[in-house]
Amino acid sequence: MTQLFTHNKKNGLTRELIEALFPMFEQASAGAIAVDHASRITWINASYAQLLGLADPSMVIGRLVRDVIPHTRMPEVVETGKPLLLDIMEHQQQQLVVTRLPYYDDSGDIVGAVAFVLYDDLQPLTPLVSKYRRLHQDLAAARKALAKKARGTRYSLGDFVGASPAALEVKRRARLAAGRDMPVLLLGETGTGKEVLAQAIHSVSGRAEKPFVGVNVAAIPENLLEAEFFGVAPGAYTGADRRTRDGKFQLANGGTLFLDEVGDMPLALQAKLLRALQEGEIEPLGSNKVASVDVRVIAATSRNLESMMAEGTFRSDLYYRLNVLEIPIPPLRERLADLGVLCEALLEDIGDGLDVRGEITDAGVSALGGYDWPGNIRELRNVLERALTMGEENGLLDADAIFKVLPRNGSRPQPYLSPRPVRPLTQVMAEAEAQAIEAALVACRGNRTQTAKLLGISRSVLYEKLTKMS
Repeated sequence: MTQLFTHNKKNGLTRELIEALFPMFEQASAGAIAVDHASRITWINASYAQLLGLADPSMVIGRLVRDVIPHTRMPEVVETGKPLLLDIMEHQQQQLVVTRLPYYDDSGDIVGAVAFVLYDDLQPLTPLVSKYRRLHQDLAAARKALAKKARGTRYSLGDFVGASPAALEVKRRARLAAGRDMPVLLLGETGTGKEVLAQAIHSVSGRAEKPFVGVNVAAIPENLLEAEFFGVAPGAYTGADRRTRDGKFQLANGGTLFLDEVGDMPLALQAKLLRALQEGEIEPLGSNKVASVDVRVIAATSRNLESMMAEGTFRSDLYYRLNVLEIPIPPLRERLADLGVLCEALLEDIGDGLDVRGEITDAGVSALGGYDWPGNIRELRNVLERALTMGEENGLLDADAIFKVLPRNGSRPQPYLSPRPVRPLTQVMAEAEAQAIEAALVACRGNRTQTAKLLGISRSVLYEKLTKMS
């Protein structure tokens, strides 16, 4: 009997054993193929040839396997001698589950490799994939729970959802900020995701293992702000605790301090904050001792700090200290192209809490696009949550479900008609066609058959145009 693993120079499966196993593997698999030591195809069975769309299998004999199957890893197996027992390979929009094995001659030299397609459809693996996804979701939930208990971050850059040019520019600047230990100023309206971005910057920075401490300046009474920032010494005032109380600077030491709504900070505290940033030192309330701190500050505001400087309500020296790297975050109404992916991400998060799977139709997304969104992403989440709670279509949100919960007094204002540059006619016509299709989808509540009839085109033409629009 041929040994599976032999001695001396033989360190793998022999050709004789592979050939003995071939009938069993070929019968159980959806296809089989063999290559020589140069990764040229020496044999392929009819089922694999049919799977690859080859009319005549003999035409590929002698060709490099990568010329026939571009995404194969057979050359890697031949070069390394290491088997790939389970892999998912894509070929012409198919996902194939394959196993690849090298084989050796009597001297222990690699003379080729064989591969078998275990599945040409991932459906049999659905239970395994579903279990993996559940484990991944459980892990993400556990990380978020731990982050709430510790002073860490819950969000990464992937949580700032969007693929529009505006969103991609925000992410580009955020990655730039993460790689440089400098103050960052986030500018954007309420609800645009400033804290998500601040946590994301911290989570991929050199301070990621250190604390992330956030403080909303607007939410703290003015007379408590100094104690909140710099801490309190024992017995600093009547009724004060006899123990030292650390402030946000001490808690964030070594890490990141996030100052949300920094434009609401009173002038007196602005001067003390500036000194702390310049000197790297703080003085707790009621103490004569100076403590050194090392924090990276990320500030955010929804106010116009330049106008405030002109009015004398915000210090220019503090502004220039905070605004080393500025990241403007556009409002939702300026990146409506992201509505679809935002809805998908928000519905998944909402569904975890409500124990229901939420989906939205193209018509539902188009209905959302007609609103001005003064509350930005926070308001979008609220609208989706209400629509999902009130819906009766098993979590499917169409235009009608959206219109029921969408505020009626927030339609997008028409822009002032100023002269526009002349654009190519094809571009203008393409935009007009896309708007007509979106309007028809909304009018037909997402029914594509009715939409095609309303537009006077066939369903196949409509699907082709929708594909180009996506």
